[in-house]
Amino acid sequence: MAKLTYGLVGHPVGHSLSPAMQNAAFKALKIDAEYKLFDVEPADLEKFLKNLVKNNIAGVNVTIPHKVKAKEFIEANGVLNEHAQKLGAVNTIKIVGGKLTGFNTDGPGFYRSLIEDLRFEPEGKNVFVLGAGGAARSIVMYLGNGPKEIFVTDIDDCMVEELRRHFEKHYDHRKFKAVYKDNFKESLDASDLLVQATPLGMHDDDPSPIDPGLLHPGLRIYDLVYNRPATKLVEEASRMKLHAMTGLGMLLYQGAIAFEIWTVKKAPIEVMRKALKEALKAHV
Repeated sequence: MAKLTYGLVGHPVGHSLSPAMQNAAFKALKIDAEYKLFDVEPADLEKFLKNLVKNNIAGVNVTIPHKVKAKEFIEANGVLNEHAQKLGAVNTIKIVGGKLTGFNTDGPGFYRSLIEDLRFEPEGKNVFVLGAGGAARSIVMYLGNGPKEIFVTDIDDCMVEELRRHFEKHYDHRKFKAVYKDNFKESLDASDLLVQATPLGMHDDDPSPIDPGLLHPGLRIYDLVYNRPATKLVEEASRMKLHAMTGLGMLLYQGAIAFEIWTVKKAPIEVMRKALKEALKAHV
């Protein structure tokens, strides 16, 4: 049987730590498979997805900026898992019987890391989400009615409005609060958790996505950026003695769930965690 090919499709993807994690898992369970990086520009995504079967790719993860477009493509051309439909984005694709099946492991991966790594229970609390793209959408929709209120902001107000409309199809519309410049500080002041779900922080010269003067005592910070030990936001929050972490835990858990979807085997979590940490050290 030929070696199975899996991978990550996004643009850019060179920073990704996923190959180290997934290839370590394949090796640990003696699965003849390889995980690669596929840098695909937005204009070429549809063509790439159409050719997955022809190119003998058994499954892929999907990252920035393709998660929503991948969901739309699979909705029209494949099978969309009910969970991915509700979350409004796809981050994992498996080829089943020659058809693309879309899943979303971001939401459950984030939630597990939030509970186990940050020791934060979102139920009944106020959550502030910075960003309204694919990852933010997965998180907001996974949290659903659990938090007391979910505040969402983005430099593109249209994306916030789009997410609000999607949220209201499934949950209590009063839970979702759109945040604009005039109510930004007030909303953050009322929040227990800040989720940083924009790409800001991935590069050395990126500014902090939020003025540290707006952070308040007791606020917990989860920055989804994972390709460095600490982003500027996490460093600034830590200096203020706030509990803050990067998205390495979310990357681990969403990747483990994806691995289990592809292989139908239990993911070797500790092997994957060790590989991630080693890859991060080498990366920086």
